[in-house]
Amino acid sequence: MKLTHLDEQGRARMVDVTAKESTARRAVAAGEVVLRRKTLDLIRDRTLPKGDVFSVARVAGIMAAKRTAEWIPLCHPLPLSSVSVSFGVDEARNAVCIEVEVKCFGATGVEMEALTAVCAAGLTIYDMCKAVDRSARIERVRLLRKSGGKSGDIVLEEGHD
Repeated sequence: MKLTHLDEQGRARMVDVTAKESTARRAVAAGEVVLRRKTLDLIRDRTLPKGDVFSVARVAGIMAAKRTAEWIPLCHPLPLSSVSVSFGVDEARNAVCIEVEVKCFGATGVEMEALTAVCAAGLTIYDMCKAVDRSARIERVRLLRKSGGKSGDIVLEEGHD
């Protein structure tokens, strides 16, 4: 398999997508922030000293998706049409679950935007909780599925949509 981010001399380059057909693109990514039970209760009750964790983390995720090309050197800046960030709680694992869906109409996919948004939301949760929970950790950041382009639909983890 040829590495597309390298030119003939092995130097890094941005992939030329000029000739690629623009299609509807979608990517869904997820991750978790594992916390102590007491910290989860503070988040759920909206009594954490730094404020409403989910609202702030949602905005952080959306902002990060929109600026992914500034964070990841070889990513194309994309005109995103939708970014949604949702949260759940896994009681058994004491974890805040993050799921991000990103959509656009373009010549390249939005996987990096979805993954970047998950990371930014997770980092924001970590930052807002670190004063009360030094054991907080971000885990299992991953792409769940993507669609669009010539690859079509790719499902990497069932049960998410």
